[in-house]
Amino acid sequence: MKNKKNPFLRIFIFVAVLLLIAAAAAIGMFYYFFGITEPEGLSLASWPNRFTDNFSIWMGNDNGEIKIEEIGLERLDEYGLWLQVIDETGQEVFSRNKPENYPARYSASELISLSGGAYEQGYTVFVSSYESLEGTWSYLIGFPYAIGKHMLYYNGEHVGRLSFLFLMGISFILCFVFLFMVWYGFWLTRHLGRIAKGIGDISLRSYVPLTEKGVFGEVYGAINQMDIELRKSDKVQEDTERLRREWIVNITHDLKTPLSPIKGYAELLMGTPAPDKEAVREYGGIILKSANYTEKMMNDLKLTYQLDSGAVPYHPQTVRLVRFLKELVIDIVNDPAFANRRIGFESNIQECQVSLDIGLFRRAVNNLIINALTHNPPETEVTIRIDFGAEKKVLICISDNGTGMSEKEQSELFNRYYRGTNTKEKPEGSGLGLAIAKQIITLHGGNIDVRSRLGEGTCFTIILSLGNP
Repeated sequence: MKNKKNPFLRIFIFVAVLLLIAAAAAIGMFYYFFGITEPEGLSLASWPNRFTDNFSIWMGNDNGEIKIEEIGLERLDEYGLWLQVIDETGQEVFSRNKPENYPARYSASELISLSGGAYEQGYTVFVSSYESLEGTWSYLIGFPYAIGKHMLYYNGEHVGRLSFLFLMGISFILCFVFLFMVWYGFWLTRHLGRIAKGIGDISLRSYVPLTEKGVFGEVYGAINQMDIELRKSDKVQEDTERLRREWIVNITHDLKTPLSPIKGYAELLMGTPAPDKEAVREYGGIILKSANYTEKMMNDLKLTYQLDSGAVPYHPQTVRLVRFLKELVIDIVNDPAFANRRIGFESNIQECQVSLDIGLFRRAVNNLIINALTHNPPETEVTIRIDFGAEKKVLICISDNGTGMSEKEQSELFNRYYRGTNTKEKPEGSGLGLAIAKQIITLHGGNIDVRSRLGEGTCFTIILSLGNP
């Protein structure tokens, strides 16, 4: 069965992944262009400028002599930076890690040119100042990064005119977003309405299949499949109810059949004059036969529901199957009711062992053989054959060359509410024999298959596992 996914979930996942990719790409590009890798991690390219401005907190003045706190010097060494402190005359008064190619004295114009963050000789130099009561000192810090800075000049008069166009653009975008949301709302409502109507029509059994296309194609497909499954379920329920009613009518009629002679002969026994001993014995035999027939029908009905609910006792044991079936066939052949019938036994294997509940399995096979004998002409030959199957299986085939069955009869054969068309000529029994046989075989972990053609006969095949199930 094809796996159906919620289209809303697919759209959500697609949009979420797209947004995550876009966000990751934007962050990556941002840090690629505007970030640098400093010793403590990735930072924006503005970090050297901030570090330079804040470095003055580690500077001090001792009678006109500049002192740098130890932590400031450690930061310079750790980050690979150099420091140069210049007094008001432009003369160097302190340095740390300064490259040899940088001068010890600067003019005012040179300091101004460096103040913008100039990149020279492998370093970008930033300039700031330190002030105290005794004077002002400028200091330069060199960073081993190629940091760029760009200033943009624009026509303020013309840019001011763009504010109206900017507002118009924003308004257009907002209107577009609003209209898109309204359209999307109507579009979504229309599809949700079709889905809701389809579900409602399914409950009313008036559903017309929807076309499986578009974003909601899988949802429509799931609704269509639900309608198909529901119609199948309704058909099965209708057929089951029909068969149940027919079976109740049949079982009621069959119960009346033995009750009529029981009642009739009981009235004869109570009549005046009283019948003689020979008649009493004859009437009693008929009453007993009818009572036994009624009891058998009730026991069959009880057994099929016990098997259905799992309440029947089940005691499997290892059995020699060929010998077991041969003895069963001999018992049927010795039954006076089938003394003149043709029953054959064949085995392509010498012996095998299976795990069976002897009483229940005898009942199942006996039902299949008796069914073949009862509902076929007297000249019909019934054959029981044993053979090995694939994957450690054993096959028990019960075949006949009788009247056969139609495909419809075969499809409903093991339904306990079903009675075949050929039972009208011989209505004996409850119509539960084959249903009971299938339930017993299923209880043993086996399976039963039937193949039949009208005018050619029928073959029931029982498939069991060898050894313990």
